[in-house]
Order: sequence, then C-alpha cells, then structure tokens
Amino acid sequence: MGQENGVPQDFVEVRIPAEGAYLSVLRTATAGLAARLDFTLDEIEDLRIAVDEACAILLTKAVPGSGLTCRFELRGGALAVDVSVPTLDGRPPARDTFAWTVLAALAGQVDAHVADAP
Repeated sequence: MGQENGVPQDFVEVRIPAEGAYLSVLRTATAGLAARLDFTLDEIEDLRIAVDEACAILLTKAVPGSGLTCRFELRGGALAVDVSVPTLDGRPPARDTFAWTVLAALAGQVDAHVADAP
C-alpha cells in the first residue's frame, strides 16, 4: 500500500499479451478484485464488462506482439482502472463508436489519451 497526497492508495497491475485469447484472464482478475472490495454482484458484472470493453477497444489498435496493462487503483474508496497498450497509429480510440458508448454507460468516468512510451 502506498500513499498519494497523503491518501492511502492500493493498486493491482495485470499484464497480459495484447491478444483477445487472454482477456478471459483479465475478466477473472477483475471480478475477483471487485468481489474482494465488496462490490455487489451487479457492480462486479458492470466492472467486468467495462474492463473487457476497454481492452477490446485497445486491442484493435495494439502493436502486434505487444502487451496490455490493466492497473486497478483504490483511491480513498473509489476504484480507478487504467488500461494501456502500445498503439500502431499513436492516436486515441474513437469516441463515436458503439463500444465507446457501452463503456461510457458502464463506467462512472471514461477518458482516453496518448502518452509517450516510458
């Protein structure tokens, strides 16, 4: 457990190959983490679907053979999820798609941005 601006912060990071076949591993980890945080069954399912949708959006942009990283952070009672992948075109995903609409409906807040590789 760490701290950010004096607020206790826990995080879990899962890295998988950026291939659809591995998303089931991430879905299981997401549901397990949400259950550990005492989410309701509906909240667990919504989170699992939202993470799956975010990953599916990014997999279409991923560099072949790269990895996908999903970071879950508990910040003062709120859960933040960050999904990242190296992209082919260096552009964020389109926000005018059905997948983005589903993701936005399931998550409290959704954002997409492009950052330089570390």
